[in-house]
Amino acid sequence: MNIRTRVKISFVLIIAMLLFLGMISVVITYQIKENSNFRESISSILLMQEGMNDIILESTKTTEAQKLEQLHTEFATYEKRFEYLRTKLSQHAHNYFFNTLLPNIQKDKTIKHYLNTLYTNEHRLELMYDEIFKLECEKLEYVAIFKALYPEENSARVEIQEHILHNNRIEQIKILSDLRYYSKEMLYQHGNNATMLKWLAPIDKLIDTTTKGTGDLHENLIHYKEIVRTIAEKTIKIEETKLIEHSTIDQASEVLDDNKKVSISLEEMIAELSSNFLDQMRLIQLFVGIVTILFIILLAIKVSRNVSLTMDEVEAKIEEGLEEVNALNREIEDTQKEVLFTMGSIGETRSKETGNHVKRVAEYTKMLALYYGLDEEEAEMLKLASPMHDIGKIGIPDSVLNKPGRFDEQEREIMNTHAMLGYEMLKHSQRELLKMAAIVAKEHHERYDGKGYPDQKSGEDIHIYGRITALADVFDALGSARIYKPAWEDEKIFALFKEERGKQFDPRLVDIFFEHLDVFLEARENLKD
Repeated sequence: MNIRTRVKISFVLIIAMLLFLGMISVVITYQIKENSNFRESISSILLMQEGMNDIILESTKTTEAQKLEQLHTEFATYEKRFEYLRTKLSQHAHNYFFNTLLPNIQKDKTIKHYLNTLYTNEHRLELMYDEIFKLECEKLEYVAIFKALYPEENSARVEIQEHILHNNRIEQIKILSDLRYYSKEMLYQHGNNATMLKWLAPIDKLIDTTTKGTGDLHENLIHYKEIVRTIAEKTIKIEETKLIEHSTIDQASEVLDDNKKVSISLEEMIAELSSNFLDQMRLIQLFVGIVTILFIILLAIKVSRNVSLTMDEVEAKIEEGLEEVNALNREIEDTQKEVLFTMGSIGETRSKETGNHVKRVAEYTKMLALYYGLDEEEAEMLKLASPMHDIGKIGIPDSVLNKPGRFDEQEREIMNTHAMLGYEMLKHSQRELLKMAAIVAKEHHERYDGKGYPDQKSGEDIHIYGRITALADVFDALGSARIYKPAWEDEKIFALFKEERGKQFDPRLVDIFFEHLDVFLEARENLKD
C-alpha cells in the first residue's frame, strides 16, 4: 500500500472519529430527554394513585347511588390512564435502536423492582376499590331498608307501649322499659349481635305474657319482632361494612406511603444513573479525542519517514499536524459547548422558547461578569453554564409549562419547582462547570430583596452567578416575543430595571447594565431570532 493510499485511509478514519464524537452528543441529548419523560411518567402515576385513594375515601362517605356511579366512572378513567402510561413506559423500554447505543435505565434491576412495586400497588388499589364499591352498593341498600323500617318500628313500639300502659300490668311495664332501652342501644350506639339479642329478649318476654288470639297486643308484638329482627340485621350489616371500609382506607394509605418512598428512591436512582452515564460519555469523548490526536501525530511521523522529508519539510509537516491537533481540540471543545447549549435548550424548547434565547443569555452573562470584575476564565465558564438555567423545566408537565394564560396558585407552585429540579439534576457532578450550572439553575429566580424562590435568599447571600443570570434572563425574556405575549418596548424594560434596582436585581449589576447599554443592545441585535 503506497503512502498516498495510507493518507487517504487515515483521513477517512479521522472523519469517522469526529462523526463518532458528534453521535455521542446526540446520544447524550436523547438520554436526557428520555430520563425527563420517565420521571414525568412516574410523577403522573403517583398523582393518579393519589386520585384513586381520594375516590376510595369519597366513596365511603357518599349517600347517593348516582354519586357512587359517578365516582366509579372516574376511577375507571384513572385505570385506563394508568394502562396508557404503563404501555408508554414499556414502548420506551423496547426502543431497540437507542438501546443498542446506551444503557436503558428501566432495565436496571433496582429500578425494575421499584416499577413493579408501583404496578403492584396500583393493582392493589383497584382491588380495594372493587371491594369498597361492592360494599357501598350493599350499604346503600341496607340504609334504604333501614330508613323505610325505622318509622314503622317507632310506630309499632309506640302502639305496643300504649297497650301496655292501658293494661297497667307491672310485669309488662318493667319489660317495656328494657325494650325501650335496648332499642336505643341497638339503633344509636352498639349495632352488634349481642345488642340485637338483648333487644329481642324483652319482646319474647312480652309475647310470653300474652296469649295468641287474646287481642291486638299479641299480634302487634309478633309483627314488631319481625320488624326489629330485620332492622337490627341491617344495622349490623351497616356497622360491619363501616369496619371493612376503615380497614381498606388504612391499607390504601399504606400503599400511598409506600409509593411515595418508591418515587423518592426512583428519583435518586435515575439521577445517579444519569450522572454516571454522562460521565462515561465524556470519558469516551476524551478517549476518542486523544486517540484521534495520537493517530494524527502517528500519521505525520509515518509520512515523514516514508517520503524522506528534509528538516524544513518535517518542521512544516509537524506544524501542519499541530494545526490539525488544535483544530481537533477546537472541534472537541465546540462539541462540548454544543452539548451544554443543547441541554440548556431542552427546557426552553419545551416551553416554546427560541433557540437563540439561551445564546443571548449566555452572551449577556459573560459581559456582565467581565464588567462586574470576574476574570476572563470564570466569565467564560459562566457563559457556558448559564444556558442550563432552566434545565429543570424538563421536569414540569406540559399542561403547566405551556399554559397560555396566568397560572393558578397550584400551577405556580409546580412551575417554581423547576429551579430545584435543575439543581438536583446537576449537583451530583464533580465537574466545576456543572457545579456552576447547578448554582445558576437553583438561584436565578432569587430576588435581591429576599422575595424570590426557592430559598428566599437576599442581597449578596445570593451567589453572583445567580444574580448575573437573573438579570440577563429577564432582559432577554421581556424583550423577546412569545406565543403568549408580545415583546416589551425597550423603554418599558429599562423602567422596570430602574424600579426593581435593589428589589429584584443587584443594584450594582443594574448600574453596570445601563453604563454599557449600547454594548448589550448590539449583542442582542447580533443574535436576534
